[in-house]
Amino acid sequence: MATQEKRVSLYFLVAGYPFARDTMEPSKEYLFNHKGCYFAALYTSLEQGKKEMKNKQGPNKIFSFSGTVWTQNILSLVIYEGHRNGTEDVENMDRIPWLEYNIKNMDYAALPAPRVFATHLPYYLTPRDLRNKRVIYVTRNPKDVVVSYFHFSKIMYTLEEVSDFNLFLERFLAGKVLGGSWVDHVTGWYSHAQDFNILFLTYEEMKKDLRSVVLKICNFLGKQLSEEEVESVVRQATFENMKKDPRANYEKIDREGTYQIQHQVANKNFQQV
Repeated sequence: MATQEKRVSLYFLVAGYPFARDTMEPSKEYLFNHKGCYFAALYTSLEQGKKEMKNKQGPNKIFSFSGTVWTQNILSLVIYEGHRNGTEDVENMDRIPWLEYNIKNMDYAALPAPRVFATHLPYYLTPRDLRNKRVIYVTRNPKDVVVSYFHFSKIMYTLEEVSDFNLFLERFLAGKVLGGSWVDHVTGWYSHAQDFNILFLTYEEMKKDLRSVVLKICNFLGKQLSEEEVESVVRQATFENMKKDPRANYEKIDREGTYQIQHQVANKNFQQV
């Protein structure tokens, strides 16, 4: 009898495996795999973007990773006086375009210095000359990352919407999401830090002491701002003010027409880990 029960259990385990395997795979309509990293299928300009970047000789190329919308806004305020004082109405996506996704078909070679780009590329896919430039790498608690990504996928038409969070979590842990494995991405950059001129920041320290982070960024970039200018950056980079600033909200690219800034840390109401 025990043998029969064991056989039945094994039968259902094997029969159920293909179903679990199929649902674990992200839809090819939304993602494709390139050298171990997943990219948005609607924007396939990765190789072109790397080609365009390869020939640039600007004095500064600063790449920001993760926590991107917030970091883009801070960098725009620190680097560009016209953005800081409000005399220039330029969206962050135009000031700091995506390296791997040339969404607006911009001529990257024609961008004025300093050239600033955002990217989620792992260290091994970045252009070679990045090693001679400045890199700002922002990490965030993976618990918050997966929750934020899960909700973000529900409003972004370029991302597959997965209704079941448990399945989404399994994909995230397996690295079968946009950007690939969080663990591999972070450990890869940290273990190769000596190969780059890099500043590591965390989302949590930005949330806790934004002014201190702004000063770190200014020092790293060699950007000298007055006390008044630093305070202006900090004030405009708060979530409250970013929500009011159409330059910072990516409001033209989601389903509903508005990208809401998310800033919760350790969402205990949702996380069960």
